[in-house]
Amino acid sequence: MSNQTTTIENYNTQITFLQEAEDKKNPKRQLAPTFKPYNNRQVQAIFDIEALIPEHHAARVVDEMVEAVPDDQLFSHYKGGGRSSYHPKMMLKIILYAYSQKVYSCRGIEKLTRENIPAMWLAAMQQPDFRTINEFRGERMKVLMDDLFETMILQLIKDGYITMETTF
Repeated sequence: MSNQTTTIENYNTQITFLQEAEDKKNPKRQLAPTFKPYNNRQVQAIFDIEALIPEHHAARVVDEMVEAVPDDQLFSHYKGGGRSSYHPKMMLKIILYAYSQKVYSCRGIEKLTRENIPAMWLAAMQQPDFRTINEFRGERMKVLMDDLFETMILQLIKDGYITMETTF
């Protein structure tokens, strides 16, 4: 029953109670996706690389151990003059850190100083090449090895990292 003069073509006598479902199908506005700013070509400066290293990281332990070695013990195997050498404490730090990360090759250690943040910090952003690392490890460390081992073991015991009951 409908009045033919007042009704429209799609006239329906049923009341729709599902208005909310129809609204979900047709959102009122389109939202654009939002992102955090990103530009990897932008110049960035890191002023304190040490702040990026966790407090109880292996690099910090290596740093403490090597700093406890007396300078005269390391410097006694260098003759004066000639071109400046990398500091022996820096070289020792990067080699010991690399060993703690199971990196033993000179090229692997060189790669660490270029790509690994804790190694960069230990090296003070210096990047010795693999030949320099090999020369330090092969020639200078041979002479220092026994004295350094004893000094570091005593320092580790003093700092409480190991005990005399620990077996190596």
